[in-house]
Amino acid sequence: MNNYKIAIIGLGYVGLPLALEFSKKYSVIGFDIDIDRIDELKGGKDRTREADLKDLEGAIANGISFSSDQNDLNNCNIFIVTVPTPINEFNSPNLAPLLQASEMLGKILKKGDIVVYESTVYPGCTEEDCVPVLEKFSGLKFNQDFYCGYSPERINPGDRVNTLTKIKKVTSGSTPEIAEIVDQLYSSIIVAGTHKAPSLKVAEASKAIENAQRDVNISFVNELALIFDRIGIDTTDVIEAAGTKWNFLKYKPGLVGGHCIGVDPYYLAHKAESLGYHPQVILSGRRVNDNMGMFVASKVIKLMIQKGHKIQGARALILGITFKENCPDIRNSRVIDIYDELRQFGLEIDVYDPYADYSEVEKVYKIRLVSEISKQYDAIVLAVSHQEFITLDFKELRNGHNSVIFDTKSCLDRNLIDARL
Repeated sequence: MNNYKIAIIGLGYVGLPLALEFSKKYSVIGFDIDIDRIDELKGGKDRTREADLKDLEGAIANGISFSSDQNDLNNCNIFIVTVPTPINEFNSPNLAPLLQASEMLGKILKKGDIVVYESTVYPGCTEEDCVPVLEKFSGLKFNQDFYCGYSPERINPGDRVNTLTKIKKVTSGSTPEIAEIVDQLYSSIIVAGTHKAPSLKVAEASKAIENAQRDVNISFVNELALIFDRIGIDTTDVIEAAGTKWNFLKYKPGLVGGHCIGVDPYYLAHKAESLGYHPQVILSGRRVNDNMGMFVASKVIKLMIQKGHKIQGARALILGITFKENCPDIRNSRVIDIYDELRQFGLEIDVYDPYADYSEVEKVYKIRLVSEISKQYDAIVLAVSHQEFITLDFKELRNGHNSVIFDTKSCLDRNLIDARL
């Protein structure tokens, strides 16, 4: 196994931690088409905050390479693909990054090479979509000249406890022999162990249903929040009461964004529909979760009207734009739904987030973040529970006693707020 020369394709939230861990035992090249990202990593910095900077410095000292030149990959024999697999504006899979990576690898594949995909896909994607591209551009025959594996990523951005090596890894290969090689490769770095799935499709499906299950469970409590709001009772109070039974699962309501839970169910639904089955539960859960931002904004407006505010021109502050707490990842953030809805009502909105990259937010969402909170507001929405927000003096942020505070994370003192999910 020490003869393996590994290339990690894509150095984001998934690829970088993987590259650093493998570099402790193998020769590793970290590849990304983003030249700025490569320069950043060579300089010992990481905008995603996923890497321990000491680990990054140590990996550089031990010989890890970072490159955006595909020619540097020619001597590698294991290629691990960790590029994004987003959805388009119609909630359909966008495989462009995955297929582009496959095309690039097809041009440099040699006999005996193994391509392992970690990007989240629908069952069958590796063999039905990626392999034909690899064959076309390599001129090689699948499972004769080159082989594939699939090992779904399980990185939890911002989590300093459940890190890469502490999460059990599902592995698979395109032949029994390759499955064993892929499993042993990951076993050499994953302390928590591995689970060897019987096929690529099974491994692909396991990832898809992990996130679809969470999405459906959260959609259930989100729907409860909509119902309990009409009844006039607090959802968290109800969940705490129900949670006294040993087998009740205490999911919390909230915004469901990010690159996994808010995306992966659409991949599974796409595959089901391509086979003639229209999934009911999965898509109904998505509809509920996709509408939570609009509910929060509408509730804020109703509360402001009840308190006598003039809505047009009122000042609002949204705390947080990332998709989760203590993490700079803004991909598929549903906070944007709150922002857009409040703007349509005519509010003047400031968005503050000490974790997010200002230029990235402006590029993706056309929002200019404020660098500090220097005003008082008629409405305040805690959208993300960054640790810095929990200790804010919300009384100082109020523009008078009748300002509205909405807590989407149910983490603030109830005496401070007007409503929460």
